[in-house]
Amino acid sequence: MPLKASTHPTCTRPCATEALVVLEGTLYVGFVTSNTNNRLFTKVLNKAGDVFVFPEGLIHFQFSAGKTKAIAIAALSSQNPRVITIANAMFGSNPPTFADLLTKVFQVDKNVIDHLQAQFKQDDISHATTAPNDGLIR
Repeated sequence: MPLKASTHPTCTRPCATEALVVLEGTLYVGFVTSNTNNRLFTKVLNKAGDVFVFPEGLIHFQFSAGKTKAIAIAALSSQNPRVITIANAMFGSNPPTFADLLTKVFQVDKNVIDHLQAQFKQDDISHATTAPNDGLIR
């Protein structure tokens, strides 16, 4: 499935479960379990009223997968859910995460890490940050 439309950055909410309700459009959503099995759970939400729940603390994603814009509302189980955006945390940290460490962790060439760190550089991170925390996919 090509990523042509808007994407909400891969993130985790360490202090809340998140329920996502589609109002219009189509969303491809999912999360990955942790520990030894790293199982991926996904679903296509393609009609108003479709719901998906992201368990507390698990890395999850959502992106608009239809031909029209998708609108959804997120409800969180905490008034202070916190959010950790995975790519921003790994590649946009200040000071930068040691590139040699990231090459070993992600098992890629250092040029890949350099490119990713440049994309998430703190002084120009506007294109790599999350949308406003209003639960809408743009």
